Amino acid sequence: MQQEQGRWAIYVLLLLAALTGAALLSLGMGEISIPFADIPRLLADKESTEYGVLAYIRIPRTLLGFAIGGSLSLAGAILQGIYRNPLVEPYTLGISGGASLGVTFAIVSGLRLLNVLFLPLAGFIGAFATIFLVYTLSLGKGGLSVNRMLLIGVMISFISSSLMMFLMSVTSAENIHGIVFWIMGSLNESNSTMITLMVVLSVFCLLVSYLFVMPLNALRLGEEKARHLGFNANGVIRILFIITSLLTGACISVAGIIGFVGLVIPHIVRLWVGTDYRILLIASFLSGSTFLILCDVLARTIIAPNELPIGVITGIVGGVAFILLLNNTKRKELKARNV
Repeated sequence: MQQEQGRWAIYVLLLLAALTGAALLSLGMGEISIPFADIPRLLADKESTEYGVLAYIRIPRTLLGFAIGGSLSLAGAILQGIYRNPLVEPYTLGISGGASLGVTFAIVSGLRLLNVLFLPLAGFIGAFATIFLVYTLSLGKGGLSVNRMLLIGVMISFISSSLMMFLMSVTSAENIHGIVFWIMGSLNESNSTMITLMVVLSVFCLLVSYLFVMPLNALRLGEEKARHLGFNANGVIRILFIITSLLTGACISVAGIIGFVGLVIPHIVRLWVGTDYRILLIASFLSGSTFLILCDVLARTIIAPNELPIGVITGIVGGVAFILLLNNTKRKELKARNV
């Protein structure tokens, strides 16, 4: 046991080092290059151009990348454990569809012009309306059905997408541009209150999720076996569903739809550190944060001075990584059979 905990400590230290390196890279790279050693001095000089770049652009983006990347990856790790399916991600339950519909309605109706915070608020309302609908329709005589919840979430996602396309077909080209840009995802959020709330929420949900590591480990064996081990499977699933929905809804509301983080990162981390949720949760969170910060650096620099939507980068990198991972796993299985 002590040997295993020592190995976990090494994993966490390596991931913290990788996260620190990614954060420094994010602060230093861009249209204006800033040496790492000069960052403390520049932050003390509020009159310099570099201070404005760091304080109002790069530090907020890095913090948002940390919070959103960690939140999506954490939510993905938890949901994959609940459903016992490595292909489940935070957007599977239709949350992204509901949030997208809420934002699309706010843009088409002109409500976003009333207040700068109305767009993320509309996304959050749409996400939680979907969560409530999925949860309510999944309740049956035997309690909460995980498989039923998954199917209903997929169907609601299709319905939301269809309604969103309908709204886009009856609005102006300017509104369509705003909708498409939001859907592709961005960390370009300047509101310090929203960034602070996102960071606090992500860390808080990580800590709360650690109260359920043993039930999560038991759920890997199935709901029935988890009950035999003394855990209230339905109660645990409800609470974890609320946590993951809160994280996903908040992420979509602030940054739009950033795909593949909640699908690929927990899957890769599980192959590296194992399936024990005592290490899997923190490892997934730190890996997701590092991955999204690095993707944001690519999005800002690959065609500088222009910027790519971060959803494009995560989709390409995550998709390629997942395909390579599956091919590597298949080769190992074939090799093991031949032996």
